[in-house]
Amino acid sequence: MAPAEVDLETTRRAYSAAQLYYVQHRTMQAIASEFQTSRSTISRLLSYARDAGIVSIDLRNPDDAIESLATDLREAFGVRAVVVRSPDNLDQEERMRRVAVAAGHAIREFVEPEVVIGVAWGSTIAQVSRHLSPKPLHGVVVVQLNGSGNHQTSGLAYASEILGCFAEAFDGTAQQFPVPAFFDDPATKEAVWRERSTRRILELQERMNVVIFSVGAADAVSPSHVYAAGYLDDHEVAALRDAQVVGDVATVFYRADGSSEDLAFNQRGTGPALASLRRVPTRLCVVADPGKAASLRGALAARLATHLIIDESTARRILQLA
Repeated sequence: MAPAEVDLETTRRAYSAAQLYYVQHRTMQAIASEFQTSRSTISRLLSYARDAGIVSIDLRNPDDAIESLATDLREAFGVRAVVVRSPDNLDQEERMRRVAVAAGHAIREFVEPEVVIGVAWGSTIAQVSRHLSPKPLHGVVVVQLNGSGNHQTSGLAYASEILGCFAEAFDGTAQQFPVPAFFDDPATKEAVWRERSTRRILELQERMNVVIFSVGAADAVSPSHVYAAGYLDDHEVAALRDAQVVGDVATVFYRADGSSEDLAFNQRGTGPALASLRRVPTRLCVVADPGKAASLRGALAARLATHLIIDESTARRILQLA
């Protein structure tokens, strides 16, 4: 049997199994008996049905407090928010896992054929990349938003793993941005930006339909990768504090009011200007750290996000700041 016929037959069986399980509420054992196969095979068919989009599961949160937080975030900042339950006593690792899982499922809804997805590397998005819900499509391109090299490493392996997970989830291709996160001299950046190989990535970024990012913060509970992995020295961190910087998106820094244009440090950075990010139709920000509340507040003041996936504790903290 040809591969296409095998796929069609699997799809038909998955649909039949899903109809029996979700609509007629038959048990997996009963379906296995009808199909004359094992229960584990039915479990795999149901998983296939979910991954292939045959089955779409919508959850309606009965918790009025969580829904109220999402509403308050929308009214305060103009973002569509998903708030993930995370009590204050939850440890950071579990908080991050819950938000990453929610983001991995949500991203699936934003990705369609032929889209260009911009992805910023970092600790949070690395976690999200491991929990993506597959959606095989054609023509998807995943492009790195900012360079990842520093004086210790090229950063390519780290960024490649993140981009590779996104490309694999959507049957797309990954386009890395092999430049430093920060140039030592703005003049060097200007010269590199004129190179054809660099222009190709920059032009691809101009076509982005979706961007996925978190916010960086020096005071995060789990230190942001840009602060913890040798990208900034103590003198540079101190200079950013003196300039009243509260955080960054894709290594572009901003203040609490969202302003960034006059920050000299951004002349050396390789992420897209915040004005360029604002032109992307769908901009998903993922945050799972109360220590990033001030940074997120600045990013929302800069209108960088259209969608937000956030843990409950951080949501409450940012609303207090607002």
